[in-house]
Amino acid sequence: MTDFDREYDAIVVGSGAGSMCFAQMMSSAGKKVLLLEKSSYIGGTTARSGGVMWIPNNPMMAQDGVHDSADEAHKFVEGLMGERLDEPGSTPARRAALLREGPNMVAYLQSQGVRLTRVKDWPDYYDERPGGCKTSRTVVSELFNLKELGPWAKKMQRGFLPLPLMLAEAFEFKNLKHTWRSRGVLLNFIFRLLAHVLTGRKTVSAGLALQGQMMKAALAAGVEFATESPVESLIIEKDRITGVVASVNGESQRIGAPVVLMDSGGFAKNQAMRDRYQPHTNVEWSNAVDTDTGEMIEEMVRVGAHTHNMDMMVGYQTILPPGKENDFIKPGAQQLGAHPHAIVVDQAGVRFMNEGGSYVAFCRGLLDRNKSVPAVPSWIVMDGRCVKSKGIAGVRGGRKLKQWEEAGYLKVAATVRELATAMKVDSDALENTVERFNDFVAQGRDTDFGRGDRDYDGWLGDRWNKPSPTLGELSEPPFYAVPVVPGDVGTYGGVVTDEHARVLADNNEPIGGLYATGVCTASAYGRVYPGAGASIGPGYTFAYIAAKHALGLD
Repeated sequence: MTDFDREYDAIVVGSGAGSMCFAQMMSSAGKKVLLLEKSSYIGGTTARSGGVMWIPNNPMMAQDGVHDSADEAHKFVEGLMGERLDEPGSTPARRAALLREGPNMVAYLQSQGVRLTRVKDWPDYYDERPGGCKTSRTVVSELFNLKELGPWAKKMQRGFLPLPLMLAEAFEFKNLKHTWRSRGVLLNFIFRLLAHVLTGRKTVSAGLALQGQMMKAALAAGVEFATESPVESLIIEKDRITGVVASVNGESQRIGAPVVLMDSGGFAKNQAMRDRYQPHTNVEWSNAVDTDTGEMIEEMVRVGAHTHNMDMMVGYQTILPPGKENDFIKPGAQQLGAHPHAIVVDQAGVRFMNEGGSYVAFCRGLLDRNKSVPAVPSWIVMDGRCVKSKGIAGVRGGRKLKQWEEAGYLKVAATVRELATAMKVDSDALENTVERFNDFVAQGRDTDFGRGDRDYDGWLGDRWNKPSPTLGELSEPPFYAVPVVPGDVGTYGGVVTDEHARVLADNNEPIGGLYATGVCTASAYGRVYPGAGASIGPGYTFAYIAAKHALGLD
């Protein structure tokens, strides 16, 4: 047996989705647990994100009187996957475990005092397919006061919504001009914010609230945390992981444990790995945390693991106006592209996909199109109504748009043909593309790509646009165009694990003592992304599954 500087019953590497769920469960069962985070901050990209978990048949659905079942979710997911139902990272056994245990994971967290709720209006991304949900299968955290963490509050990763505002409430703000309900939501938020300021609370929402709650539960259970403590290597003896070598307080230590869970993130911030697995993507377009650099995937490969779907990412269509390239969260273009008076075209001026689809499908569409026609970047083409109502990166007019135009980023013209010239695309092609789309609007159906056929497309669009929330002519000058690139919130492929979250070697046998969850693993959903939170939800669920297996409870 190797000599260790210290020993634990379990080590968790990384603090992203699921890490603290696993750590809390193990510690609550009387195990001595150490969580090692190489960053200065806890929470990973999950804390930075919306913190949404896609959990079919979750307990809140039943409470709200919404029927769902694992069978319906199976039908939905497998219909999306088509013939790819038994691949290394997405076996029937893994999907069955994920869909069965997801609701149990949510119920367990609630039993531990983690306050969760359901966003009631967030359709599945392919809700028109058999088994799809037109309301919502999404689970999010309730608001959380970071001060409940005491001194650890300063060690939490920065979130994109550090306000006492739920995501569902934020969605209401786009209706402010139309409904008193939305204005009431805004008024309630203002009063809530004022009350929190006066009482000295530091209330946050979204992913930071979720990870903050988990941090509190893990600390209460006795989990030991160490930040700025990168793992250098895994220790393997007789085909079994027995610990890690990590730099803790600047000192290299051999730390023993019979169980190691890897929740170390993907490789979104490693350009060399991106060039190898995801060409035509860029670390500068990613919203993942800077420490999402993939070395732990490579370390698991070193000890025998194999990988799958490394070309996949959780795409997030992105625009980068001058001055916003280094924003904490890059400006997204999901709702802009799906606006009634907007389309997306490639560098030949041709439309090539349903702009109202999910962010993952959108960015996959850019990259797939780019294999035959230059499409990275592509162009979002808009008319005047779109920019007036939706804006570009929140800017609806004035000097800022003029500055972007003068910088050559924003293209503006009085006609579609003149816009094409400014974009340096074929004028006939762009004009024909706009005319064809306008004909679809007049007919009431996009017969090329089915934009508007699903509820999700309309959810992204403008519900007040009649008769379609996502189909509207491009006919009101001036016309605008901005480049759009396949950004992301993380990668979506990694090491292969089984239905117990054990890391598998090339011979399909588990590597003893080694579990993994989150985006350092190949997704159980394969190459599809069925709904909001289809990476965080499985991250938490497989961490729960791993803890049960490690404790002998499954």
